Amino acid sequence: MEFAESDPRASRSRAVAVAPNAATAKILVAGGFGVGKTTLVGAISETTPLRTEELITEASVGIDNLAGVEQKTTTTVAMDFGRITLSSALVVYLFGAPGQDRFWFMWDDLSRGALGAVVLADTRRLENCFPSVDFFEHRGIPFAVGVNCFNGICEEDPEEIRTALDLAPDIPLVLCDARDRESVKTVLLALLEHVMRGLAVEASGDRQSV
Repeated sequence: MEFAESDPRASRSRAVAVAPNAATAKILVAGGFGVGKTTLVGAISETTPLRTEELITEASVGIDNLAGVEQKTTTTVAMDFGRITLSSALVVYLFGAPGQDRFWFMWDDLSRGALGAVVLADTRRLENCFPSVDFFEHRGIPFAVGVNCFNGICEEDPEEIRTALDLAPDIPLVLCDARDRESVKTVLLALLEHVMRGLAVEASGDRQSV
């Protein structure tokens, strides 16, 4: 599976042409506060992404944990929204979910109809992505974990991260850089392949039960 390419000089002003009857799919991007979800959506979206960011104010003190992201000045208060054309017949819409626990009530609505999800993890604050992993596991939504390697460096062993997150062996775990489009592609492709494998298993089981 490949991503359709557009002229990078025009990638923020127009989207890749698609068929009028193109299929659409929805993917969520979740994870802890300040992990890089907005950055990931912005890196991969072929159109200027919709963002709902507000300045972090003193009202956040004691509520939002800024440990490890002390330089962060804005936060998503609703969602990020981006678009990717995989082919002329398939368009994917990305919905970045807010990471703070006071906005978790929105996740059920955002996840409705989702093909799958990406859980973005930061090894400096790995525990912050536990709620996202639990959310998708309990709702049976396929997901992949992208480990955001800041400055392109990940000092943790991927298998140790998998163990810490208690991930099933079939769930993809991909090292990535949320700022880099090609790196983000690898995470999304891993998720889509995971979804397709699951659909194939379901179809096989249905045929055997007939």
